[in-house]
Amino acid sequence: MSGMTIGFIMFAALLALMVIRIPIGISMFVAGAGGYAWLTGSWTPLMASLKNLAYARLSNYDLVVIPLFLLMGQFATHGGLSRSLFRFVSAFIGHRRGGVAMAAVGACAGFGAICGSSLATAATMGQVVLPELRRYGYAGSLATGTLAAGGTLGIMIPPSVPLIIYAILTQESIGKLFMAAVIPGLLAMIGYMIVIQIIVRRHPEMGPAGARVGWPERLRALVQVGPVLAVFVIVIVGIYAGWATPTEAAAIGAAACGVIAVASGGLRWRGLLESALGTAQATAMIYLVLLGADMLNVALALSQLPAELASWVQGSGLSPFLVIVAILLVYIFLGCVMDSLAMILLTIPIFYPMVMGLDFYGMGHDDKSIWFGILALMVVEIGLVHPPVGMNVYIINRLAKDVPLTDTFKGVLPFLASDFIRIAALVLFPSLALVLVRTFGAL
Repeated sequence: MSGMTIGFIMFAALLALMVIRIPIGISMFVAGAGGYAWLTGSWTPLMASLKNLAYARLSNYDLVVIPLFLLMGQFATHGGLSRSLFRFVSAFIGHRRGGVAMAAVGACAGFGAICGSSLATAATMGQVVLPELRRYGYAGSLATGTLAAGGTLGIMIPPSVPLIIYAILTQESIGKLFMAAVIPGLLAMIGYMIVIQIIVRRHPEMGPAGARVGWPERLRALVQVGPVLAVFVIVIVGIYAGWATPTEAAAIGAAACGVIAVASGGLRWRGLLESALGTAQATAMIYLVLLGADMLNVALALSQLPAELASWVQGSGLSPFLVIVAILLVYIFLGCVMDSLAMILLTIPIFYPMVMGLDFYGMGHDDKSIWFGILALMVVEIGLVHPPVGMNVYIINRLAKDVPLTDTFKGVLPFLASDFIRIAALVLFPSLALVLVRTFGAL
């Protein structure tokens, strides 16, 4: 049996294990280990490989950045910084029709800038904003749809854990990827706000205006949120300007968020312990998925499946844009059955060589690598809100127990339309992701 056939069987086994609800990290490890033993014809090479697998992956210094950014997000969550962000944005636009919902989107973007996790952003902002949306009489579908979609900004606005994983897998610069994600992330935020405006113009009763706040209150809100914004700027600019490595910048950001949370009175001993425990649990989950993906990817490399598929695509004569559209459709399909991190780990070793072997607008290797990373991140983000998985939808719906799940899914549909428009714009205009990288790289 050919290596490619065994590779496809490994994928079928992976999907079968996921269907019976085996955790994704274990599913990838089992499928990869079985395929490796099959391809080598014995369990002995597999045992020899396993001796070094965990150490080779987890001794990677770059991986330290993940728990540090997760800790930064935990401090922000337990320290009440999310409330300050929402109060700041709401003070400026909350008095407009649909303004409280737009403030929620802006606060999600701000929280995502210090969190890096969509699920944490959705859960935290949902607890803060849902009571306010209810107080002003917002429709359940608009309120929950806004928060579910806004939560996806947690991985679009850097720092982003899936983007860090992409950088490690492709040997790309984390700083460049963070910089490239800024404009697409801001476009996502603006697009969601435009969607809210369109909805409330057609149905004014769905999003009443909030209370108007005077300038003294606005200035107080700005002072409260200023340190949080400063942390984001220091971390991102520090990484890209070369003042600090991503790990050093993440450590500075985590320490700064911890100090701010304690100084503001939002973080006590209980919150500190919960932050440490939450970081440990999330890190362990991510590292387990990484180990499973490594085992699967080693077996796939041995089967020659990624290389053969890349060669087939290059020799098929298919239009590069037809290939990229097919890849995006695969991501949307995978979003129905797995989470964003698993999608990145599973597909990048296969899709990345395909994309790198094709010509898009005459882009060089580095530009193409960064562009594809942002594009993949944007499509992976959709999986967090579209059925049947839509983890953000379930998280928000669990918080808003009086809103039917079908209403929440209906509420996210207009935001999905905004996502598809943004993805099409990035496919047609790669400079949206590359302009800041090229501008600051030339300084």
